Amino acid sequence: MAAKLIKNGMIVTAADTYAADVLIMEGKIAKIGFGLEAEADEVIDASGKLIFPGGIDPHTHLDMPFGGTVTADDFASGTLAAAFGGTTTIVDFCLTSKGKPLSESIADWHAKASGKAVIDYGFHLMIGEINDDVLAELPVIVKDEGITSLKVFMAYKNVFQADDGTLFRTMLAAKELGAMVMVHAENGDVIEFLIDKALKEGNTEPIYHALTRPSVIEGEATGRAAKLAALAGARLYVVHVTCAEAVQQISEARSLGADVWGETCPQYLVLDQSYLEKPDFEGAKYVWSPPLREAYHQDVLWNALKSGQLQTIGSDHCSFNFDGQKDLGLGDFSKIPNGGPVIEDRLSLLFSEGVKKGRITLNQFVDLTATRNARLFGLFPRKGTIAIGSDADIVIFDPEAERVLSEETHHMNVDYNPFEGMNVTGVPISVLSRGEFVIRDRQFVGAAGTGRYLKRTPYSTVDNTVPAANVKIKL
Repeated sequence: MAAKLIKNGMIVTAADTYAADVLIMEGKIAKIGFGLEAEADEVIDASGKLIFPGGIDPHTHLDMPFGGTVTADDFASGTLAAAFGGTTTIVDFCLTSKGKPLSESIADWHAKASGKAVIDYGFHLMIGEINDDVLAELPVIVKDEGITSLKVFMAYKNVFQADDGTLFRTMLAAKELGAMVMVHAENGDVIEFLIDKALKEGNTEPIYHALTRPSVIEGEATGRAAKLAALAGARLYVVHVTCAEAVQQISEARSLGADVWGETCPQYLVLDQSYLEKPDFEGAKYVWSPPLREAYHQDVLWNALKSGQLQTIGSDHCSFNFDGQKDLGLGDFSKIPNGGPVIEDRLSLLFSEGVKKGRITLNQFVDLTATRNARLFGLFPRKGTIAIGSDADIVIFDPEAERVLSEETHHMNVDYNPFEGMNVTGVPISVLSRGEFVIRDRQFVGAAGTGRYLKRTPYSTVDNTVPAANVKIKL
């Protein structure tokens, strides 16, 4: 493996910003210093560029069945697009089926990724039921498979949704194993009632996807999950937070000592509910769950990122073509496949709308997109930082370059871009994974199958920052 020396760049970590050179040997960061002259097979000039750790996307859905179809991006196109966007690690959601051994579902997901991924990847594991068989499998899955995050859906009734008993017992089991519980926090029972009511009243357009999933029931489910986590003494991670009500519940739980963390996504920071009202069924392109919210929630989310009430940014990449997939919901909004393509544009959107507009600092940007995810998901310090001994997952980033987001130029395998026509400032120029170029000068130079599966470390054995242990939350 060729030694590389990156010179003249500005290194950015979650804590520091400084000018230095980086020597890469055997896929690791070997030296960091100013004016390094170590022998290297190749010298890369990063003058005028930022050097920061490769992004870690903790929330993707590749090659995933949903609503009678399968996501448009698999592990080949999805990880390729991620790399173009400056992401060098993803953690994808492995779905399970009741009555089927968890190990079989994990084997299915390994088969989906094998020979296709161009960057490193790990898995979260969905828990839809808790019984003796599941409880017997979990220690092996956490220890041997290195899957240290368990996902429970509080929505999608009769599809993915688990009851509160399953959620609470999953939390108890996870605590004992040093695993983290993740929740999709919406009240699925209320949503089912509201959807049925809307359809009976003849309300079938995409906007009713949002109107039948109001923000108050996201807040309710978030608060319920936080209280159950506090009762269990478990670590909780709330995915794709969209609204003021959910932010408030997370903030209150953390202030009282609960080990609760929150993620939001770029779409909730820059798009709003009005997009679902686009004519000619165009609103279907913007059907996510939870849905896009009224615009005032955006300021709440940005402020929560700035203040630390929310700690991470995922993409929730779940791409479906407009033609042939989203249009399954013509005449019935409840049949529109939920999700959109975001994996490629996550970093540029956050840099352009966050750093450039003064909403977050450059160091917060790195923490939100890489370092905090590495810490929470058992990958730090192997991933998520620029440090001696860490994997050389590195982005060489031009903070002044501009790019127009468009379906015509993106690398996601989907026929639209939800941010079509948006101009962003800040572009990944070259991306290295474990010391090898995947993207070089905006061209793909990697290879399918070079991405490795990552076994992750339980949180009880890694250095991390957690809220106070003395939980005072009222149940």
